[in-house]
Amino acid sequence: MKSYRKELYFNIPKRRAYVNITPQVQKCIDESGVKEGMVLVNAMNITASVFINDDEAGLHQDFEKWLETLAPEKPYSQYNHNGFEDNADAHLKRQIMGREAVVAVTNGKLDFGTWEQLFYGEFDGKREKRVLVKIIGE
Repeated sequence: MKSYRKELYFNIPKRRAYVNITPQVQKCIDESGVKEGMVLVNAMNITASVFINDDEAGLHQDFEKWLETLAPEKPYSQYNHNGFEDNADAHLKRQIMGREAVVAVTNGKLDFGTWEQLFYGEFDGKREKRVLVKIIGE
């Protein structure tokens, strides 16, 4: 069995964003040589997320509106966590959107359902963060 590990780096210039990382993950699969197996993609920072969904701008706006309703950024004083930092809402948003995605690799390609894509969700940007890509298989 083969094993492959790579880190992807992101430095989003604003506080929140959704980035389609499907091409970068497929490139990792290509580099790995794995034709049949699994790929784990996970955010290595507690205020970021990796998830699967549709790449549609209106949906991304809906994510933003929904997450702000559930865990609004402001007022910062509403959160016990906030003090030195002001990112309690980002921790909660990550909890909602999830830490990682696992996808089957079939014939050397991500084995997705209709419209599925991989996303990096940033909830407390303006600094470098990383995503782990771990591939195992034959």
